[in-house]
Amino acid sequence: MKILLSILLIGISLHSSNIAKDIKFEGLTQISPKIAFEVLNIKKGSDYTSEKINNAIKEFYKFNYFNDIEVINKNDTLIFKFTEKPFIINLSMTGYKTREDDLKSIYTSINIAKGNMFSKSKLEKSKQLLLEQLKLEGYIHSIVEIDIEKVNEKGVSITFNVNKGDEIIIKKINYIGVKSLDINLIEDNLANKEEDLVSWWFGQNDGKMQFSQLQYDSLRIKDTYFKNGYLDVKVKPAFSLVDFNTNSAQIDYIIKEGKQYKVNNIILYINEKIIPKEDILKNLKVIKGKIFNIEKLRKDVTFIKTKIANKGYAFAKVKYDIRKNRKTHTADIILNAIEGEKVYINDVIIKNNSRTLDRVIRRNIYLAPKDLFNLTDYIDSKNKLNRTGFFSSVNIVQKRVSKNLMDLIVDVKEAPTGNLVFGGGYGSYDGWMLNAGINDKNIFGSGINLGLSFEYSKKKNSVNISVSNPSINDSIYNGNFNIYKKSSTIDADTDSTVGDETTTTDGLSLGVGRSINRNTRIGTTYALEKEDLEYSIDNSLNDTYVTSSITPYISFNNTDNFYTPRSGFKLGGSLKYAGIGGDAKYIQNNVYLKAFFGLEDYIDYDAIFRFKTSVSILNDLGNIKGKSFYLGGTSSLRGYKTYAFQPDDKDNHPFKKLNTNTIELSFPLMPKAKMRWAIFADLGMIGEDSFNEIKKSGYGVSINWYSPVGPIQFIFSRAYNPTVDDNDKTSNFEFALGNSF
Repeated sequence: MKILLSILLIGISLHSSNIAKDIKFEGLTQISPKIAFEVLNIKKGSDYTSEKINNAIKEFYKFNYFNDIEVINKNDTLIFKFTEKPFIINLSMTGYKTREDDLKSIYTSINIAKGNMFSKSKLEKSKQLLLEQLKLEGYIHSIVEIDIEKVNEKGVSITFNVNKGDEIIIKKINYIGVKSLDINLIEDNLANKEEDLVSWWFGQNDGKMQFSQLQYDSLRIKDTYFKNGYLDVKVKPAFSLVDFNTNSAQIDYIIKEGKQYKVNNIILYINEKIIPKEDILKNLKVIKGKIFNIEKLRKDVTFIKTKIANKGYAFAKVKYDIRKNRKTHTADIILNAIEGEKVYINDVIIKNNSRTLDRVIRRNIYLAPKDLFNLTDYIDSKNKLNRTGFFSSVNIVQKRVSKNLMDLIVDVKEAPTGNLVFGGGYGSYDGWMLNAGINDKNIFGSGINLGLSFEYSKKKNSVNISVSNPSINDSIYNGNFNIYKKSSTIDADTDSTVGDETTTTDGLSLGVGRSINRNTRIGTTYALEKEDLEYSIDNSLNDTYVTSSITPYISFNNTDNFYTPRSGFKLGGSLKYAGIGGDAKYIQNNVYLKAFFGLEDYIDYDAIFRFKTSVSILNDLGNIKGKSFYLGGTSSLRGYKTYAFQPDDKDNHPFKKLNTNTIELSFPLMPKAKMRWAIFADLGMIGEDSFNEIKKSGYGVSINWYSPVGPIQFIFSRAYNPTVDDNDKTSNFEFALGNSF
């Protein structure tokens, strides 16, 4: 960079001394006057020389903030005029990362940010750091070009144009010395994986080399052995051989496994005035006589710390030691819990909520000033704020104020809550489905949800306008209002004399509810509906009627995961009473239970036992108006088609009792792709006066994939002992998008 230096000293000889009656700085924003005077080393009213000024200018240039410095002597006043370098106003990148969080991380790692002072030398250093990062991620022959655009006199726009170059593909990984563990088990935990045959498919390994992770992969292998009891394992650092002609690589790991250890004894030191020792020991995942597993030990440490912290000891520590006996290949586990002091909440401070109101955030936090700290409340608060969907990130920082007090700093990052959504799915019965909607779940930052949704398929159509408030006036009460129009078609049997049945409903509903606790809700919904019933063959049965109903309900959900629960229950019930005016008069009861039980702690394998059952009863109070239950399909009885079992005469003899049951055993298939498979058995019962007038069952295998477009099921099923004489409508394969257990 060419440095322009203009020094104009009026009336000063090169060797003469002068008095600076005053000193002024113009155009100086990056250095304080105090620092400037220290650099200048000339005081007001003191002598100065050209040499002193030249030395000062050189020192100012060392800051690398200035393009030009001019010095003027005006009436014995020294005026320093600074022309500062421009600032970086805009910063962007092409050809590499696109997510905002990723870009922020990159800019930090290459030491550049918006607002920094522009410097070509610093920009070149950032470029070299970016090239080095690309190399560590496995890209070779990368090219980075930088566009610099002048925005105005004080600002420039910087764009990094990245050509990532070629990727190194891992063609082979050799695990030398592995005898006891499955290679797939080891590789599942690595960042660098061997390229799979069909590398482009979801969940398959693309084999891309990540040089920055090689040093950690050796530790990950060691950790995998520790999870399986091999406490003496030794893993040498990875040796990689790269062929730059073919852009391929081979990696060798040399592993000395050692012997497998079992747990001999568990010794726990804890203050039993806080928690009895036995209450902890009986719930530990590390079990005497079982193979040692470091992952279970870590979970036990977290469990103990949580139990103590729930008593108010926010800064409790749990340390562990593993004492090996190499003769017997057993290990004693020593756990030492140090509770520290009880801690209370001093204040809850909310930051960066530019849109969402403070009160909306506070009502989702289970800790308040003067409360005794509780770790479960702390974690639940963070989880609940994340579940609102109002924020892209939530961080609750514990800031210690004193020995017994802490502040909770709730730092949120607002997320866009207005959505325009288009989606779709497919069902064996409904065919292709299209849905669209526009909604804002956080109108004006109030937490109120306003939405419009649309759904269309071969068998079902609907339009719905809804408003819901999860916490009316920041209370435990919630409310919702819906206006909707929907229609559905039920295919009739081939020998039907009335034909397919289509019901079109125009309605509105108003609901109100309240939270009993964190997992339980109760409420009631009022609905007013006008229903048009049409038959494709016998039009004389067509009817129009009004249903006015009220439906109280209760629900409970303490499962640990939305898509793949491994523990907990979902259960609930509702009672719909139709007859508050209108034409239809009936009562419909619905009760359901879903249970989830993970088996990994017992068999060291991620299997999940799942069970669900539901009971529905329809009571005719004088005019049931075409209501009936149906059996069959993916949601009730696999192995049979949707609506396979329906009444011969729905108007006079509807099915009023329905019971469905399912047991499943689910196993991992491709964990990285969120794919599992399951064996299942379904039992369904339906009838007019009793549940077992028709009793059918099915069994089979399903593949469940929580794909980027939603849950997908591939169901391979068989009906158990179908009745040939009754022409049971069986189904051996079904594909559904949008359904889960």
